[in-house]
Amino acid sequence: MRRQQILVVDDERDLCEILQFNLTNVGYVVDIANSGEEALRKDISRYDLLLLDVMMPGMSGFGVARHLKNDKATASIPIIFLTALGSEADVLQGFELGADDYISKPFSIKEVKARVKAVLGRTSTDVEPQPTVLQYEGLRLDLIKMTVSVDKQPVSLTRTEFDLLRLLLENRGQVFSRQEVLERVWPSDVIVTNRTVDVNITRMRKKIGRYSSCIITRHRFGYQFIGV
Repeated sequence: MRRQQILVVDDERDLCEILQFNLTNVGYVVDIANSGEEALRKDISRYDLLLLDVMMPGMSGFGVARHLKNDKATASIPIIFLTALGSEADVLQGFELGADDYISKPFSIKEVKARVKAVLGRTSTDVEPQPTVLQYEGLRLDLIKMTVSVDKQPVSLTRTEFDLLRLLLENRGQVFSRQEVLERVWPSDVIVTNRTVDVNITRMRKKIGRYSSCIITRHRFGYQFIGV
């Protein structure tokens, strides 16, 4: 399946690189432009989504959006505004220009990834539908209700434990280092250590009963969910 392409447009180079790194890590192809003028020199029509800053030198993000929405080749491309302008009037102006979402700075990378996924999920036509349930034998995760059951018996997990189990079960067989787990599960603005991963894995294992043996520790590598 084709990897979805995102263009990040922001005059803050460090922020662009952070977004590019984190969104690439979850499977997107990400390009960067540091001004509205630079963005419009690209073939915008090939992108599935724009993350567009509003306050930039030269052409503003609103100006870029207005230009794109007036061109049939780019009018349907979804736009998420990233901006420090958070007043109701600014938000309304963004939506009046056809924005699909509006994220106020400062924001967490986890929030951006969630909103990108949501917008692309609503607007993409060539992407396979995402599962609403993850299951391995009697271990079942309902991704809508955020519930877990083992052999039809409900299991109470914290949000972090749920996200850990989801990550491992959703990628059965893949080994995740502790650092990768930290980046995938914990918000980027929260400082935690590798030991935090171990503690949460241990707690989660105890709660899922006989399926605890499916989550194995790979010495010097990390964690992996395998069928037994």
